[in-house]
Amino acid sequence: MARRSLFSLMAVLAAAAAIDSVPVSLEAQQAPAAAPPADAAQVAYGRSLAVLGDCEGCHNRPGGQPLAGGLPLNTPFGVIYSANITPDHDTGIGTWTADDFWNALHRGVRANGAKLYPAFPYPYFTHATRAESDALYAYFRTVAPVSYRPPANRLPFPFNIRFLVTFWNMLNFKEDTAPTTGPTPGEHIVRGLGHCGACHTPKTALGGDKKGRELEGGKLDNWFAPALTGDVRAGLGAWPAADIAEYLKTGRNARANASGPMGDVVSHSSSKMADAEVQAIAAYLKTQTARLETPAAPAPDPKVMAVGQAIYVDECAACHAVDGKAAPTYFPPLPGAAVTQSRDPTTVLRFILSGTQTVATDARPTPLSMPSFAWKLDDAQVAAVATYVRNSWGNQAPAVSAGEVAKLRRKVAAKPVQKPSAVI
Repeated sequence: MARRSLFSLMAVLAAAAAIDSVPVSLEAQQAPAAAPPADAAQVAYGRSLAVLGDCEGCHNRPGGQPLAGGLPLNTPFGVIYSANITPDHDTGIGTWTADDFWNALHRGVRANGAKLYPAFPYPYFTHATRAESDALYAYFRTVAPVSYRPPANRLPFPFNIRFLVTFWNMLNFKEDTAPTTGPTPGEHIVRGLGHCGACHTPKTALGGDKKGRELEGGKLDNWFAPALTGDVRAGLGAWPAADIAEYLKTGRNARANASGPMGDVVSHSSSKMADAEVQAIAAYLKTQTARLETPAAPAPDPKVMAVGQAIYVDECAACHAVDGKAAPTYFPPLPGAAVTQSRDPTTVLRFILSGTQTVATDARPTPLSMPSFAWKLDDAQVAAVATYVRNSWGNQAPAVSAGEVAKLRRKVAAKPVQKPSAVI
């Protein structure tokens, strides 16, 4: 491939991953649009839709004002920052009209006509109806305006070429020309504002969803989001709908605890949804068959399993129990866990290397923590214990190599450090 063609491809890849602040057009700055009269019912509806869309999850930064943006997101192409979506006229969307907002949500086009990068999930938001868009717009007009301009994205050339999004759209985006709230409430949420596939669907080399692979699990920002299909081992096939709803609402159930990026989704979004909404999501997910059943994995090396078992008994069994079953809703059971048996071990390795903390919700306000073992275990030891957990108590998944651990360790900066004097 010629260098020029390669650079064009790299730019399209970057466009699939990048998102930046939302500037307004010069005309909009000169002639601010008058806000329509507030309708209390419409604003309340918009607030509930903002919860479904997890708007705070991307547009709130630690220590910042609500929806003012500036959350740094690490990508393979550099650091990007979420936009200010408060109604501030200079740094937010205060000069946008309802039509401007609809075009952004539905078509991925900014108020000045430029293309939005598809990390703003308009390929999903295009399924929102105009009534939903207008309600969201009405709600955002009522939040406190914040004068804050997020930092400029740190994306090197050619990753900052916006025009090439046009070609990405041709390959990966289809506008919904007649969005409705059907066919079921759950499908409308999952495929629309909920944008579950943004994390849980595998991606192509250009960052678009792989066609025919919806919700089969995907890798993003050094995490692996497990399948939401009926795959019994690596998906939700063994979960009753009630368990799915409980997990979304409380962050825990007898099968799993929410942490990492999913913990953020539960915290900002699903735990705040109405019971009927999480139940609708659960009902829809239970209709997703295992279109691509996880294949059987070769049996791991018995020597590696023996090493992994010894490490597990010494370091893990105190919380997870020797049989891996632990105490459900406190320490997640490992037998049969989808995260444990996913084809990609990234999330399991991330937990071992970096540690994790379960999300705190109104229903379960006390978070539970798992410490990092990066300081204590080398790459071969992490690989061994991960392989053991993924292939014990009826689990079956591909073995993990020390090279995989070393690669992830470098990415998440979970390097071995001097042993502390005490571990709590």
